[in-house]
Amino acid sequence: MAKTSSVERNNKLKKLAVKYAARRAKLKAQALDESLPLEERFAARVKLAQVPRNSAPSRIRNRCEITGRPRAFYRKLKMSRIALRELASRGQIPGMIKSSW
Repeated sequence: MAKTSSVERNNKLKKLAVKYAARRAKLKAQALDESLPLEERFAARVKLAQVPRNSAPSRIRNRCEITGRPRAFYRKLKMSRIALRELASRGQIPGMIKSSW
């Protein structure tokens, strides 16, 4: 099980990313728009730099929904390999069986 503080920090980053997503997208579009004058594009970049750094989606860490483990994460299932194996062993995932050869 991951530290509660790490999981909570990640949840806080997710909320910030959602809160500032529209503002970030608008400023980024302005900064990259070649048809705008150079001064306006620079001003958009300055405003983008003033948006909280932790609101960037790239700072969010993929974590297991069950255990909070940050490594060996399956995006499709939103869980780690260990949690997946545990649920499969208990028979709680339909269609998944323990392999044997």
